[in-house]
Parts: sequence; structure tokens; C-alpha cells
Amino acid sequence: MEERNYPVRGAGLGLRRTMLTPLREEPPEQVDFLEVAPENWIGVGGALGRKFRYFTERFPFLSHGLSLSLGGPAALDEEFILRLKGFLDDHQIRGYSEHLSYCTDDGHLYDLMPIPFTGDAVDYVADRIRRTQEILERRIAVENVSYYAAPGQELDEIDFLCGVLEQADCDLLLDVNNIYVNSINHDYDAEAFLKALPGDRIMYVHVAGHYVEAEDLRVDTHGSDVCDPVWELLDTAYETFGVIPTLLERDFNIPPLPELLREVDVIRALQERPRKTGDDAPDIEVETSHAG
Repeated sequence: MEERNYPVRGAGLGLRRTMLTPLREEPPEQVDFLEVAPENWIGVGGALGRKFRYFTERFPFLSHGLSLSLGGPAALDEEFILRLKGFLDDHQIRGYSEHLSYCTDDGHLYDLMPIPFTGDAVDYVADRIRRTQEILERRIAVENVSYYAAPGQELDEIDFLCGVLEQADCDLLLDVNNIYVNSINHDYDAEAFLKALPGDRIMYVHVAGHYVEAEDLRVDTHGSDVCDPVWELLDTAYETFGVIPTLLERDFNIPPLPELLREVDVIRALQERPRKTGDDAPDIEVETSHAG
């Protein structure tokens, strides 16, 4: 398989403010890169800004946006995109991604709302992504999101996603947990969905935990450990597309750093696993559970 030129390598961790002190006191060897939401750090100065700069000077960074609202009805906030460009340039952020969803209308909705899976929506969102890339002067990645309803659906989720990627000529932030969550909630084959994605557009991968509401309902929370089926889907992604930089997301119920890093160790173990076919494929045993 042809070697891809990814912006980062290895295993990463989503940086949260509560992690700043423990990460600085005991820098983890297993973390190759970090990721932040730019909205949480643009314009931050003083002591906190200096703490952030300490990390951007020592780790490769990616940035995952929360508020661009690529599918929203309101005009793109080009003033924000210009501020974002300054932030990415100032900290030498190696890649920027956003959710393939919307979160604003006349005001902020404080949630990630599903874009209708229609041909018109593909055109609309792709145009907004191209404009964002033009202002930022760089390619961006869009993330496949979890959703709980599909209003006005005309296309399958996979066709909508691939249509946006192709028409916008952008990259993909592959969230394997979201594929698993959606496969349960909308009754489709997660592995088949994964293998239908354009692997040459994947910039990096997210892996996270979710909440089991019912047998047929999962809620994407980033507040619990990654479950075994999601780890297995990540391993399938590596088997299908090759080893891809992968980041652990944890937004709340954050355990002590040593426990959190055990899941980063799982990512690294899967990435380093020898890849052979048939009966020669070795088994792998990893510790995936901890108190949270």
C-alpha cells in the first residue's frame, strides 16, 4: 500500500485545560501529537496563553473546530475564519477539521445538527467548504458525525458524505466511534460503511466512547471508555487503509492521566500490530478498561 503523507504520525490526545499541568509535569512518551478546539484558545493570552504556547512549541498540533457551521443557513462567518487562519499560522497547526453538520442559525444552537442528506445539501455544503479552504489557504477535513434523525433524507449517509468530499475536494476526519454509533441507531453494517470510504482522503482518525441508552440506541458522549467493537472497527480501518494517525477524545468524566493514557497505549498497540493474512495473523491482548 502506498505510503501517505499525513500531517502527523502515531497516537494523539485531545488536549483539555485540566490536562495542562499533569501533561507538563509528566510528559507522556506515548503521545505523538495533540489536538484542540480553536474556539477555546483563539485570543487567549496571559499565563494560560503561555501554558498553551509551551505545548505548541513541543508537540505537533491539529485543530478541530466547533462553530464554523458548514451546513448552517446563515452566511459563513468569514471574520472568524480569518481569525482562525491567524491562530493556525501563529501556532503552526498542522491540520484543521470541522464537523459535517451545522450549529447556528440566527444564533448558536449549542448542538451539532444533522444536515439533510440531499443532493442540494451536497452542493451547498461543498461550496461553503471550498470558500473556507480559499480563505484559510489550506485544505481542511470534515468529520463524519453522529446523528439521531435524518430529516428530508434522499441519499444514504455514505453517498452524502462521499459526495461532499469529492465535490468540495477536501479531506476526511474519520470518526470510527460515530460510524459504530450510527450503525446501531440506523441499522446498517459499520464495516461495510467504513470500507466504502475514500481512504486517500483520510487526514486522521478520532476514537472515543459513547453511552448505551438502549439496545438499539447509542449516544455519542466522549465521556466513557472506548468499547471493544469500536477498537475492532479501528483495527479494521488500519487493515483497510493502512495505519492512520489516531486521536483519543475525552471531554468529560476524564480520569487521571495515567489511566487515560492506557487508551492511548491501545491505539499504539493496534498501530504497531504486525499485519498478516489468514492463520498467520497474531492475536493481540490490550488492557482497555479503567475506572472513570
